[in-house]
Amino acid sequence: MSAVGGAAAPWLVALDIDGTVLHEDGTLSGIVGAEVRRVAAEGNEVMLATGRSVAHTLPVLQQLDIVPEYVVCANGAITMIRDATAPLGYRQHHVETFDPSGVLSRIRTHLAEAVYAVEDADGRFLYTESFPDTVLGASSEQVPFEQLLETEATRVVVVSPDHDMEDFLAIVERMGLHRVSYSIGWTAWLDIAPDGVNKATGLERVREALGIPRSRVMVVGDGRNDVDMFRWAGAEGGRAVAMAQAPEDVIAEATEVTASVHDDGVAAVLATL
Repeated sequence: MSAVGGAAAPWLVALDIDGTVLHEDGTLSGIVGAEVRRVAAEGNEVMLATGRSVAHTLPVLQQLDIVPEYVVCANGAITMIRDATAPLGYRQHHVETFDPSGVLSRIRTHLAEAVYAVEDADGRFLYTESFPDTVLGASSEQVPFEQLLETEATRVVVVSPDHDMEDFLAIVERMGLHRVSYSIGWTAWLDIAPDGVNKATGLERVREALGIPRSRVMVVGDGRNDVDMFRWAGAEGGRAVAMAQAPEDVIAEATEVTASVHDDGVAAVLATL
């Protein structure tokens, strides 16, 4: 174990939100919250790495009562840095955008009845119709599909409620998407990021800025958009922890498994630090 001044070097702990820190209904277990705060109070950098937008991520920091130096949002496309002068205590540190017109047009030929959305660099969430209320916020606006094509995006979201997961996976596979990074959620939900951008790329930027070795990295998640950060963390001796309820293909990429979100899995694995 490396040490600085006789004390153990800090860990960089990156936590997914939905299905990892928070239950499906958005609630936080008191046990998980207490363990997160303990690990942070001991000098470790405990942060969030999520597919959520900035607007839906920062309130979770308040729930947890932590103030990390960095937060990775939009599956790595947006990294926020702490800034006491900013309205919500954080400002943009790094943003990756892309032209979504090609990928949107291609997907629509396969999923004509799907609902589409684009999030821009300013956090505006532009959507076509009937988007889940849990995703919408003050900056959300319903627009024609054609307007999405003209927006520089940090991410594209596609929801196809008429498909079950198996069918949806097959359709995505047939599309053969190129020059974008994408992840598939628990339901028929597709997140598309700029090419080569994912949670791992955002976290590597944070790790370098903090000067924490890869062997002192722990990431915890439960979804397919966590696979890249699992591979990143595990490649050089870090800990890649899957929640017990994660899909089998996600668990296969982890170096270890903790209990499910319903059994306070985050608290159990943090207790080992």
